[in-house]
Amino acid sequence: MIARTPEAPYYAVIFSAQRREPDPAYEQAAECMVELARQQPGFLGMEFARNEEGFGITVSYWRDQASILAWKQNAEHRVARERGRSDWYAACHTRVCKVERAYLFER
Repeated sequence: MIARTPEAPYYAVIFSAQRREPDPAYEQAAECMVELARQQPGFLGMEFARNEEGFGITVSYWRDQASILAWKQNAEHRVARERGRSDWYAACHTRVCKVERAYLFER
């Protein structure tokens, strides 16, 4: 689903990851992180996709850089990131971007 974001500017955090072997604990943790992110001040929305080979991209949208930093420092999120690096991901890359313009088309 396309996230509903406000007028720019705002920020996007793009998280790309290649999973290792499937693990049911990952799916549970991912669902918890989505719900936890939604509760964070400054959270604007999220979009994600994953293919059959385990490559996924999650884009989360935030009001400002302070909101992103607070999310990064959240204790539960920190534990999930550490578990991702030790158990779930073969590789991952996080990018933080300022959205200066955004265009929406829908029928």
